[in-house]
Amino acid sequence: MNRDKYSAIAHRDHVFSNPISTEKVNKLIDLIPLKPENKMIDIGAGSCELPIRFVETYDVTATAIERYDGAINRGKQRANGRIPMEKIDFIQADAKTVVEAFPEHHFDLGVCIGSTHAIGDFSSTIQALKKCVRKDGYILIGEGYWKQSPSPAYLHALGAEESDLKSHYENIQLGQSLGLIPLWSTTASEDDWDHYEWLYAMSIENYCFQNPEDPDCPEMLEKIRAWKQTYNKWGRDTLGFALYLFRN
Repeated sequence: MNRDKYSAIAHRDHVFSNPISTEKVNKLIDLIPLKPENKMIDIGAGSCELPIRFVETYDVTATAIERYDGAINRGKQRANGRIPMEKIDFIQADAKTVVEAFPEHHFDLGVCIGSTHAIGDFSSTIQALKKCVRKDGYILIGEGYWKQSPSPAYLHALGAEESDLKSHYENIQLGQSLGLIPLWSTTASEDDWDHYEWLYAMSIENYCFQNPEDPDCPEMLEKIRAWKQTYNKWGRDTLGFALYLFRN
């Protein structure tokens, strides 16, 4: 089973591929006063809803980097009819390679939400964005954090280590220690998480119900049903997700 295919199906009914509500994202967009001559980059852009909304709001030029062609195609479909298509450069490629190729301080806003693994981790993503965003520009990162110390059973179910994430406070402090100025943050509420996780699971269930001939369905169903158990037993109380807006 292709991981990117699975993720694209699971997120097909989400506006954004993370648990932050649309209302909070719209508030965030209003907080970043860009101008038409500004440029932004979104690493791991998924179906590109965020850069599309920035273009709609500020008429900026955007670069959207996404590894999975299905997500890029969906992004183009979303953009078509809403914005001039030339306003977004859709790049299907490895994000780390693409980001390293840009000149220093090329962008006014650098974004990576839920995709810091595409660069390496939270720290390396900050450093990569610091390099390609101009001084006094904006850096927006969406990252997970531990609400409480995760149980060994939860870590085993995730295939993760406790050191993979920090606390919400430590995420903010890390950005500050790397030379950024924290400007604003918001976290996913319990309702945000429930909406995100249940829609995520229902999208897989519905896809497999509608496409029983897909040979990946048995594996997808096994995976999503185990994931639902993991979320409800441990994740709901343990895993958080936040948006962090910094000035470079």
